Amino acid sequence: MAFQIRKGKKEDLPRVLELIKELALFERAPHEVTNTVEQMERDGFGPAPIYGFFVAENEQGIVGLSLYYWRYSTWKGKRLYLEDIIVTESQRGNGMGKQLFDRTMQCALDENCNGMIWQVLDWNTPAIEFYKKYGAAIDGSWMNCSLERVQLETLLQAKGLTSA
Repeated sequence: MAFQIRKGKKEDLPRVLELIKELALFERAPHEVTNTVEQMERDGFGPAPIYGFFVAENEQGIVGLSLYYWRYSTWKGKRLYLEDIIVTESQRGNGMGKQLFDRTMQCALDENCNGMIWQVLDWNTPAIEFYKKYGAAIDGSWMNCSLERVQLETLLQAKGLTSA
């Protein structure tokens, strides 16, 4: 089945969010997705877009996605952060993920990045093997840390540092 990779557009966002929810289900965390099409539209298509994406499309519509943004490393400089690469289950195994990844790598070079970085779940063996084929370094020594918005608000309010 033929497909094409193209830059994402605003009108793609409803399907993009569906793919994100499909990935969250696969990653055993469907309840974690709180994003909305409206928020994605503001964040990606407003006056200062903070992410970009490519879609894989065939006669069935959008069946794959690579979503990325830029980050800055004090050690390495500008880097492309690959947030998600998603290929709907029925379309896996036909080279779509590889082409999405290749297009994202090219974007990193086009945007003068000094490299790419991303995360992969330690139990997602197919993804780990996919990235190893590219020679990606899999670093198990760094741990992820996060604070959700409600935590930020609560912590800052307790310190008297916010008006919320």
